[in-house]
Amino acid sequence: MSESTLQIGLIAPEVLGTYGDGGNACVLTQRAKRRGIDADIIEIPLFEAIPEYLDIYTLGGGEDTAQSLAAQHMQRHRGLIRAVTQGRPVLAICASLQVLGRKYTDAEGRTVEGLGLLDVETEPMGHRAIGELVSDPLIEGLSQPLTGFENHGGATTLGEDASPLGQVVVGCGNDGKSGLEGVVQGSVIATYMHGPVLARNPELADLLLSRALGCELEPLPMPSVDRLRSERLSIS
Repeated sequence: MSESTLQIGLIAPEVLGTYGDGGNACVLTQRAKRRGIDADIIEIPLFEAIPEYLDIYTLGGGEDTAQSLAAQHMQRHRGLIRAVTQGRPVLAICASLQVLGRKYTDAEGRTVEGLGLLDVETEPMGHRAIGELVSDPLIEGLSQPLTGFENHGGATTLGEDASPLGQVVVGCGNDGKSGLEGVVQGSVIATYMHGPVLARNPELADLLLSRALGCELEPLPMPSVDRLRSERLSIS
């Protein structure tokens, strides 16, 4: 973190923002500020160099062409890879989950090399998973059900170095067969949940903030967020 400001990166929002996932950076910023922590969103447009010194990185979802552009962008500007090597927290959603893996196959059957930050591979599932997604968290620091909206046609398989984020209760998850959702490896948390996911899951937002700050955070009561979670979970 810089001397006084938490820097939250938003990578290639013009191609990785199809489902409103840029809102995750906004949630992190507001939850920090409500605790008296100054925070800024640093937008990193497509084809611009990715700084390796930001405190948290957020990446969203996108369609096949946008996903391919984002993959090329992150391969060319390897700042995100260096940031992960340094242990800086990363949140990756949907298409970005696939891009951070070893490789993925798009809907046209083309295989695209990923960044290799996650020990996962993704292939077409044969149908599209669309709807509410609920899972029970499987990582330390999370105790509440995770809720989001999935919209993907990829089936992601985890390798031995990757761990799932949650156990599916409602929805498809990573592949519709394993009962697993999301990926956790090193400082990266990746999921198929849109929503934006951090607006629906403040506990996950605070986990990312606490990792960036290197300390535990006091609870932040927000009745409006509780109502949103209750509403989303009730229709799942």
